Amino acid sequence: MTAQTLNAPITQDVLTLPRKAVEGGKRNLIGLTRPQLRAALIEAGTSERQAKMREGQVWQWLYHWGKRDFAAMTNLAKDYRALLAEKFTIELPEIVSKQVSTDGTRKYLLRINGGHEVETVYIPEEGRGTLCISSQVGCTLTCSFCHTGTQKLVRNLTAAEIVGQVMIARDDLGEWPEQGAPKNETRLISNVVLMGMGEPLYNFENVRDAMKVVMDNEGLTLSRRRITLSTSGIVPEIARTAEEIGCLLAVSFHATTDAVRDRLVPVNKKWNIATLLDTLRDYPRLSNSERITFEYVMLKGVNDSDEDARRLVQLIKGIPAKINLIPFNEWPGAPYERSDWARIEAFSDIIFKAGYASPIRTPRGEDIMAACGQLKSATERARKSRAQIAAEAGV
Repeated sequence: MTAQTLNAPITQDVLTLPRKAVEGGKRNLIGLTRPQLRAALIEAGTSERQAKMREGQVWQWLYHWGKRDFAAMTNLAKDYRALLAEKFTIELPEIVSKQVSTDGTRKYLLRINGGHEVETVYIPEEGRGTLCISSQVGCTLTCSFCHTGTQKLVRNLTAAEIVGQVMIARDDLGEWPEQGAPKNETRLISNVVLMGMGEPLYNFENVRDAMKVVMDNEGLTLSRRRITLSTSGIVPEIARTAEEIGCLLAVSFHATTDAVRDRLVPVNKKWNIATLLDTLRDYPRLSNSERITFEYVMLKGVNDSDEDARRLVQLIKGIPAKINLIPFNEWPGAPYERSDWARIEAFSDIIFKAGYASPIRTPRGEDIMAACGQLKSATERARKSRAQIAAEAGV
């Protein structure tokens, strides 16, 4: 990717669909923040005196009880429910397919407005569950080790489409509470990670609004410390993320020299390692986060030497951090190979002895192409040969 490409504005073809672009001209209530929801209710005819109360009632039906039918919102008068049904809709992405891995990982292929598709992955673990959600159809960054990066950016997801991924997973897992049933504190979706398709910080406003919905303590109620946003290093938006979202931050780092990172993560040509790290040093303070996670995919003979490990330790010195080592998850036509396990362990050991946590991520869902870096919607998969992909990656 050239510097000119990186600096080019996103064209109208890939912009987010407007909020009112829904069936029958009705406005979708999913994804609206509380102030947006209240304003929409007032615009539809709710008095300003009652708007705050109505906002709270509708919000709880949508995000605490998971209701999709205005008729089920029984603490609202019948005529008000009829008004809501006339003016609004409750729209979520459509499940095209669901695959379940031998390790219990679930991958959902979801269809959104325009007929495009995105993937969402649920990873069950002992005592917790992590939902990996997407922020774009495709991706603009073309990271050469990432399957999603071989799919061109189609458009940003709306806040509704981002929140909808969480709601659909809760549907499938049966996690909505039942009215009248004893309160159950067990959370099947205990964590959300913005690590699916796309670069979240190139869709900042929609991601921010969606996370405000997800973090609200009267609905989906996930705290900001249970949400991790992964970025390849969109420097101008990092401080904004701390101030307007405040979630945990993960950085797709993957290299210890600009020469290698330029090839693996082309956005590095715009904001190099030094620039990125200078910005990251302020993030924990601005967001009140404990530490930053550096994601580091292990590529055989590319970035996995002892020298790389020692250089990584020096680069992040002074930043509260942990380093997640990710064994490369291969995909058809991938131009790289996974580092040998002994090499990954030796790399991890150097980092650990320098005082940083360096867990090796266990690959999950590889048999259904649901592992890190493997997501790519079925209808958008590039028909490229291994040689073509390798040539584009400069391998």
